[in-house]
Amino acid sequence: MGDIYIQENDDKPKEECGVFAMYDFDGGDVSSTIYYGLYALQHRGQESCGIAVSDTNGPKGKVLSAKEMGLLNEAFTPETLETLKGDIGVGHVRYSTAGSSTRENAQPLVINYVKGTLGVAHNGNLVNAPEIKRELAYTGAIFQTTIDSEVIAYLIARERLNSKSAEEAVGRAMKKLKGSYSLVVMSPRKLIGARDPFGFRPLCIGKRDNAYVLASETCALDTIGATFVRDVLPGEVVTISPEKGIESDTSLCIPKEEHARCIFEYIYFARPDSYIDGVGVYNARMKAGQYLAIDSPVEADLVVGVPESGNTAALGYSLQSGIPYGTAFVKNSYVGRTFIKPKQKTRESSVRVKLNAIREAVEGQRIIMIDDSIVRGTTSDRIVHMLRDAGAKEVHMRVSAPPFLWPCYYGTDIPAREQLIAYNRTVDEIAKVIGADSLGYLREERLDEMVGGIGICKGCFSGKYPTDIPKEDIRGDFDA
Repeated sequence: MGDIYIQENDDKPKEECGVFAMYDFDGGDVSSTIYYGLYALQHRGQESCGIAVSDTNGPKGKVLSAKEMGLLNEAFTPETLETLKGDIGVGHVRYSTAGSSTRENAQPLVINYVKGTLGVAHNGNLVNAPEIKRELAYTGAIFQTTIDSEVIAYLIARERLNSKSAEEAVGRAMKKLKGSYSLVVMSPRKLIGARDPFGFRPLCIGKRDNAYVLASETCALDTIGATFVRDVLPGEVVTISPEKGIESDTSLCIPKEEHARCIFEYIYFARPDSYIDGVGVYNARMKAGQYLAIDSPVEADLVVGVPESGNTAALGYSLQSGIPYGTAFVKNSYVGRTFIKPKQKTRESSVRVKLNAIREAVEGQRIIMIDDSIVRGTTSDRIVHMLRDAGAKEVHMRVSAPPFLWPCYYGTDIPAREQLIAYNRTVDEIAKVIGADSLGYLREERLDEMVGGIGICKGCFSGKYPTDIPKEDIRGDFDA
């Protein structure tokens, strides 16, 4: 999902996945629509993808599924989609850290158990997964993956044995889960969506004709021509069925003041044409750029963004400061996520393969370069030098997020503190390391203004987390 690949683990925060689900009450096949919905969410994960469908009028519990590594257009052919016949289904795109990149860990997970079949897809990261896993293992559970989603699926299946319905089982399982999760669950006759009480990860409801949709972002609804109905509330379980439409259970919801949406959905992860909990992502990024211009002004000739995610904030900076907005980089769109990285011995630079500076635009100019984040600093250093090599007179970097000072436990792979460039360094020292003439970060208090005051998590900037942090370090093997 990052823009420039330097190593397998790029110098960008990574998000953990996207989910999309559909139930067509008229009985139409949903697999191709799920495919296009996931296509709109491809930015949320490019490592593996999967679709599972069922025919609610067919044999109960029969689920057809296909999962593959790689991008959707590599993994699914029209012939594959043609075989996935069913009027209810769930889909998933996944990103993970290197240790768990295997086909077994692709989602959705399909579980057959006493009460039937469940298809589960999940976006997020549980902080208490190891404890739950041990507890389930002691009661005989055998795990075939290393992902949280299997823990969630088993928990739901176990709770279902003592519940009147699948949605009640989801609610009961949620009482034991700690951390971030947006879930879509397909039972034989119902589609269920659930979101953790803090609302870390987004989930919304859409409708097209006589079909309902659950999706990580509203841009996926636009892509398939569905109308936005509403967001799933933090802590809510929604159940969708032809008999009762949308049912809602809000018994696990917490006060709005305690909500803790991941601020990086607005800064970086989500597509700029999405709305999350009523806040437009494009508008939030514009505001971040405007605040940077107010709080970290500098004289310059041109404001540029590091594509793609820095562009909107750069436009905001330009409008606020009156300094012209321009394009300084050409991005090679044809470099896939798994392109063969140049060897250290060769002269090709991984950065230049993906990105190159436009000499005509930057030569002799004082440049303000806006990016959304600096994690380790390796990419920023190379881009600053790229602008200098193209003749830029000065390079001033502005970042539309505060400095990363703490790790994330909720599904964004912000690494251990020692690997963060901002850890134990002043802003001036970081500027020297990356070779910029000056450096400015977004002030932490601006984050609340940027999203209109809705509850957000700022743990990676402040070290204050909305939940207890895990006793064991779970961050090496994220999944979603």
